[in-house]
Amino acid sequence: MNIKIKQLGQQDYTECWQAMQAFTEARDANTEDELWIVQHPPVFTLGLNGKPEHLLQTSDIPLVNTDRGGQITYHASGQLVIYTLIDIKRRGLGVRDLVTLLEQAMIETLAQYGLKAHAKPEAPGVYINDQKIGAVGLRIKKGGSYHGLSLNNQMDLSPFKLINPCGYKDLQVTQLADFGVDIRTDELAVPVLHSIMQAFGLLSEA
Repeated sequence: MNIKIKQLGQQDYTECWQAMQAFTEARDANTEDELWIVQHPPVFTLGLNGKPEHLLQTSDIPLVNTDRGGQITYHASGQLVIYTLIDIKRRGLGVRDLVTLLEQAMIETLAQYGLKAHAKPEAPGVYINDQKIGAVGLRIKKGGSYHGLSLNNQMDLSPFKLINPCGYKDLQVTQLADFGVDIRTDELAVPVLHSIMQAFGLLSEA
């Protein structure tokens, strides 16, 4: 079964999250899987079992308590977000399989820009040296996944200093722009999507 790709542009985080919940609640065995490409205005999001103390300092950036796994992270324009609305049961995947698939898609994309990245089994996400450049957070409901990945491209990283990113004290974050890569965020989505679709044995129609 194919995967539908939706370019959503800039979207309010809460509205997008509620749309993912509604999609997952309404889907049935015949519903086509979807990948949503989006960017969000500045927002901190705290995972389902996240600890509020990982927000080190309040600011005018809103904090949304969401229902994905993981701790606290930051989204803003210039960060690529791809939400994965996938029937993992139908595709024969476990949660860890999907996490690995998304990490690998980011690693393969970064390699195309000459950047050597890696995943850490004990701390999901993608790293260059010890700096985090990509994150993965998922929720599974009725055999379907939602939420997905975020990859830092060209954004103001300073709000990450107001949190323990993903629950890790003093974790440094980075982005493609820090390594001299200059690419529009919507263009960065193309190789990431290609890698995801290839992993599912599909060719993108985007």
